[in-house]
Amino acid sequence: MFELILSFVGEFLVQVVVEFLVELGLHSMAETLRRPANPWLAAVGYALFGFILGGLSLLVFPDNFVPPPWRVANLIVTPLILGGLMAVVGAWRARRGETLWRIDKFAYGFLFAFSIALVRFGFGA
Repeated sequence: MFELILSFVGEFLVQVVVEFLVELGLHSMAETLRRPANPWLAAVGYALFGFILGGLSLLVFPDNFVPPPWRVANLIVTPLILGGLMAVVGAWRARRGETLWRIDKFAYGFLFAFSIALVRFGFGA
């Protein structure tokens, strides 16, 4: 009887934690589009977007394009380059008077690209 009660309590706690994490994830993903927004929640949102897209990219391209000895370098260098590229795009948009998104800044562009690269590094073939 004690095991049955404990299993229900454990199942309840697992679902509460998962529900909380999903709620946090959805709010943080919405923060990426809201202005003014909490920058930390927006960062979590961009990381989640990156993780999701990284996972989806594995469905389309399951093999890693970078040979094994260079994968760690790719995990660092590619997000640095893409973060810089997004900063250049942001500066270009600012000069044209266009609306800037958070991803048009180095830190958010880097975080987004790093999240994708991390998933592909960890789970890619």
